Amino acid sequence: MLPVDAPQGPGLAVVTGANRGLGLGVLRRLAERGHPVVLGARDVEKGREAAEGLGNVHVHELDVTRQDSVDGLAAWVREHHGGLEILVNNAAVHYDTFQTAIGADLAIAEEALAVNTLGAWRTTVACQDLLRRGARVVNVSSGSGSFGETDGAGGTPAYAVSKAALDMLTVKLAADLRRRGVLVNAVCPGWVATDMGGPGGRPLDEGVDSILWAVDLPPDGPTGTFTRDGRPIPW
Repeated sequence: MLPVDAPQGPGLAVVTGANRGLGLGVLRRLAERGHPVVLGARDVEKGREAAEGLGNVHVHELDVTRQDSVDGLAAWVREHHGGLEILVNNAAVHYDTFQTAIGADLAIAEEALAVNTLGAWRTTVACQDLLRRGARVVNVSSGSGSFGETDGAGGTPAYAVSKAALDMLTVKLAADLRRRGVLVNAVCPGWVATDMGGPGGRPLDEGVDSILWAVDLPPDGPTGTFTRDGRPIPW
């Protein structure tokens, strides 16, 4: 049964892949707002290093490709908080600029789908009964997966396909969770200067702002959308 009891003060947020880059940026901002935050990371030690000085942050081992790991996170949230208000599915791998679709290493494609698409799916399903009424689920996507923004180039095939699939997943989850008052949206943060994005992109804070727009939506806000900086972009 969906929890309906509201916490005192800002509610719990979970951010996957949060030990660096955009995930850490989003986590830091949520912690500054007073949210208790779970930093999900495959490498707990790196997560602890990233969380130093950030306030009410709990580091939890999280490999979104493993059901036992995701179930362990959900069990911890249930035991210690009873529910959550914000889930940011940020974990991602393989911005494969070095590949083309026809010559791609399909092992890389499989891993990209396992993390970027199925990881978000697995985590949301595991946490579905923990999402309080009015919760927000944000799937961090990319314009690389947009049919309307591609120029016909063959680069980043594994990443692009996994993000296009994530966008469709967003629409399906939004439809399923709408009756519970949970808003589910996909957000492209833009090309951001991170370890994955590389140098030359927009400042990290701008990408974080793009993601937080979907976190900050009002209860009657949109669901099942794909946006960048709060504006719709083509699927």
